[in-house]
This record gives sequence, C-alpha cells and structure tokens, in this order.
Amino acid sequence: MVDFKVVLSDPKTGLSYKIDATGAAAGALLGKKIGTEVDGAPFGLNGYKITITGGSDKTGTPARPDLPGNDRRNLLISDGFGFSAAHEGERRRKGQRGNEVAADFVQVNAKITVYGEKSVAEIFTPAAAE
Repeated sequence: MVDFKVVLSDPKTGLSYKIDATGAAAGALLGKKIGTEVDGAPFGLNGYKITITGGSDKTGTPARPDLPGNDRRNLLISDGFGFSAAHEGERRRKGQRGNEVAADFVQVNAKITVYGEKSVAEIFTPAAAE
C-alpha cells in the first residue's frame, strides 16, 4: 500500500501539522483531486473536513490544480506553481504533475475547512509525560 505525508494547515492559528497516512488513511486520498473536500476521520480528526490543496511526488515535482490526470508533463509556463520568472515575459518548460493524487505522491498538502468538537491542538499534542 502507499504511504503519504499529509501536511495539514490550520487557517485559524496559522500552524501546520504532519500526519503519516498509511493504509486506510492513504487509501482515502488516492484518486482524489486538488480542491476536493475529504472527511478527516481516517486521519484521527473526527468531525473535521479537510480540503486537498496540493502535493508533490518522490522527485519533488509539484502538482498543479489546473492540470488534469495524475501523470507528469513538461509544460511551458510563465508563472504559477513551481516557477518564478526572473524577468518580465520569461517562460520556461518545467515538469509538473496532474491534479489527481496517485501512488507516486509522497506529500499531500491540505487545510482544515470544517472544524470538529475537539481543538486541533488537543488532537496533535502528545500525551503528558509521567
């Protein structure tokens, strides 16, 4: 099965949390597109809804929300994800990934859109030491 690192951002506090998604949690993300809202229960976030905002594959190639499919393509781009022009009008051919989460992904970025009963800090705070 595939494993993902999910970087979950909390818009209220501005903090982000890393979740190692394996098994059923990783399966809940496979085939989903950037911008899709997913239930947070497989990640231990009962009552939460999270939205996929991006990701990258094993080589660090970023995913574009406007590129359909899950394969890598070389696009001629002038601005946007994975490219910042050095001078006005510059365009460059860059490798980009499609917007569908596939098994090649290593990291999936997401943000919280609907909050549950427990606060996020309570969920991710490690248990108190003895």
